[in-house]
Amino acid sequence: MFRETLLCDWDLLSDELQIALSTEALRRAVNSVADQAELLASEMEAGVLADRGGPDALRLLAAVVRQTGFGGPVTAGTA
Repeated sequence: MFRETLLCDWDLLSDELQIALSTEALRRAVNSVADQAELLASEMEAGVLADRGGPDALRLLAAVVRQTGFGGPVTAGTA
C-alpha cells in the first residue's frame, strides 16, 4: 500500500521548496490585495460604499501592487 509522507516542519523542507511555496504565497497575496482594491472601487462607484475619492485611488493601488508587488524571488540580503 502506498504511504504518503507529510512534512509538518518548515525547516524539513528543501530550500527550493521553501522558495517555491513562499513565492506562490506572495503571488497570491499580491493578487488578493489588488482584487480587493478593484472590488472596493466598483462598490464605491455603484453606491454601495461612500465615495470619498476612493475608486481612482484604489485602482491606482491595484495597478501599483500588480506592477511592483511581485517581481519574483528576491536574493537574500538584497532588502
